[in-house]
Amino acid sequence: MKSQPQRALDFSGTHLTITNQYYAKYRAISNVLEKSPELVELVHQDLAKPLARVNRKAGRGGRQHQFTSENVLRVLLCQVIEGESLRGIVVRIDDSHFLRQFVGVDYAAMMDFTTLCKLRNAIRPETWYEVNRRLAERALREELIEGTRLRVDTTAVETNIHYPTDSSLLWDAYRVLARLIVKVREIDPDLVGTRRLQTRQAKRLQQKIARRAAKRKHDRDRLKPLYCELIRQVEAVVTWTVELRDAVKSAKRAAHRDALDVVKLETIGCEMDHYARLAGKVIDQARRRVLQSEPVPNTDKIFSIFEEHTELLIRGKAGKEIEFGHMVQIEQVEGKFITGYEVYQARPIEYEQLDGVLKRHAALFGAHPAELAADKGYYQSTETLTKLRQKVPVVSIAKKGRRTEQETAIEHDPLFRHAQRFRAGVEGTISFLKRVLRLARCLNKGWKHFVATVAQTVFAHNLLILARC
Repeated sequence: MKSQPQRALDFSGTHLTITNQYYAKYRAISNVLEKSPELVELVHQDLAKPLARVNRKAGRGGRQHQFTSENVLRVLLCQVIEGESLRGIVVRIDDSHFLRQFVGVDYAAMMDFTTLCKLRNAIRPETWYEVNRRLAERALREELIEGTRLRVDTTAVETNIHYPTDSSLLWDAYRVLARLIVKVREIDPDLVGTRRLQTRQAKRLQQKIARRAAKRKHDRDRLKPLYCELIRQVEAVVTWTVELRDAVKSAKRAAHRDALDVVKLETIGCEMDHYARLAGKVIDQARRRVLQSEPVPNTDKIFSIFEEHTELLIRGKAGKEIEFGHMVQIEQVEGKFITGYEVYQARPIEYEQLDGVLKRHAALFGAHPAELAADKGYYQSTETLTKLRQKVPVVSIAKKGRRTEQETAIEHDPLFRHAQRFRAGVEGTISFLKRVLRLARCLNKGWKHFVATVAQTVFAHNLLILARC
């Protein structure tokens, strides 16, 4: 089902002002969603099949309530707004009569967090992008937003990884491959044989390297023998994994094997291919960096075998010079409504993004903004700004470095300074996205889910903005 039109009566009420404000926020969001059925329709296209499987399985267990796409969308909104994990939001909704009513489960059984995780991951990033675009179009039609002023900024969103070192990456590769070998042994001991893993020895080597590196930061040569031994251990388990993977592919075709075991072996074989390839990259970069003292470009490095898409971002921020994640661009108009966003797999050159920003703005509002504000990262040259002012009357982008008298006069113009004060508001929005809506670090695994998380957070933010109108 896409949605459930029959809802329970609302008997929630209190004399506490802050609670009434909490209720009013969700009721306003509910009104926006009810006026925008096309948003649920978009999400339903991705959730129809997964929901059918979930409801069919629950029906066999005796539960009568059938979850709908609207239920899932509202639960995901609650998760972002409340700043909860999947486990946390399921407990909070299950324990709150008001949130149950907002979500639409009322007095029925609440979905468990594993089901919610599967359904959330079924919504594609492209669907979230279209949902945000449709919401912006509706806000424009109802004259809730204007496109006269536009501000742009980028920020870093971290992936959920530990701080990468060569020894920790080697240990990650060893323990994951060892775990896969153990899984094959549990299914078919004869396939693996009596050969033993050296997991404890590999872990002790990694710990010894970490302790010595912390004590003697300038004496790296003493670490090379330990690295040689750890690399040898990882190479041995990679070779074993490759050999076992070939054996698994042959064994799963055996006629006497159980069907469930065949599926398990096929899954393990795919994981072996994946992690053996990443382990090879980790070994290569550790050998080049540590043993050969060769500088390896960041573009050639891998910073996590679990989130291999992670990029190293050197931004020079106070207290956090290095971050591991991806850059996200936020395009915002008056009223703090985010009209556009971009998630970059590789760090972009900021001033090259301005043409795309203006095209997306013109496609939504039908014209370029009267005012464009951005920080110094979007500055390229005086000639570029001159061409840009032919499209946009007020362009407020400060120059990097020393200025001529003419450039100083432009930046002291009241309109320029007023636009820069407007630009500062996007910093507050980024802080709200990270601090309140938990976008500082993406806990979802994989590039597609990373992009979807950013889009889901932007959608929740925009609904909160419209709820205040």
